[in-house]
Amino acid sequence: MRYMMLMIPKGYESAGPELDLPPDAVDKMMKYNEDLRAAGILRELNGLHPPSAGARVSFATGEPVVTDGPYAEAKEVVGGYWIIDVPTLQDAIEWAKRCPGQPNETIEIRRIQEMEDYTEEVKAVVNKYPDVPLGEKG
Repeated sequence: MRYMMLMIPKGYESAGPELDLPPDAVDKMMKYNEDLRAAGILRELNGLHPPSAGARVSFATGEPVVTDGPYAEAKEVVGGYWIIDVPTLQDAIEWAKRCPGQPNETIEIRRIQEMEDYTEEVKAVVNKYPDVPLGEKG
């Protein structure tokens, strides 16, 4: 099963657009990433720029409304993610516990939806779009 591990660094919601990463912390994280790769479970990973370098598009009014970051109401934001492929949620938790996270960081683990999770009716709709990547289509 594929799981996404979301890194949520406290304070990132108000960080400026520049990246000022401590090299020693990056080195520890890269070693962790290499462990995931060496174990054969890493499918993808990326760091994300702070919200101040992005935008949000909301639809509360029925029309798209664009808001440039940062977002005053944001309490937590994603700073990066890993996608890993492990048999169980407990395995994903064990890998998350090995992360060299800082005291201000939290990892949220979420299972990625797969075709096998959907009803037959939903599978039929998804299969109408064979060029859109969405798990394994059957």
